[in-house]
Amino acid sequence: MKKTLWISLGVVLLLIGVVVWYKYYFVFGEGVKSGYLNYAMKKGYVFKTYEGKLIQEGFGKGKTGTITSYEFEFSVEDPEIFKQLETNSGKTFDLHYKEYNGALPWRGNTKFIVDKVVNMK
Repeated sequence: MKKTLWISLGVVLLLIGVVVWYKYYFVFGEGVKSGYLNYAMKKGYVFKTYEGKLIQEGFGKGKTGTITSYEFEFSVEDPEIFKQLETNSGKTFDLHYKEYNGALPWRGNTKFIVDKVVNMK
């Protein structure tokens, strides 16, 4: 009976571990987004995280021929990348990001984490 209880507890803990890994550490997707950097800031009550917003321009589905803007909100883990973004706000960036299934409070407020600046104009 004790052995069955320990095995069941081990299986439950293993399943919880797999679910947490999949939700918060599995990279669901990655790619590059381009646009004008609207802002880069450090904020938070307990965990100070680096956050930013990129404004992407493109043609929308609204009226024919109109230009709409799309916003890409992201978080940054590396302070060096944040410094580069902060000092060049308003410029055009190509940012490489990783998308996770969930956000962690110490990683940032979004599930999109910028890990590299590909290009800056």
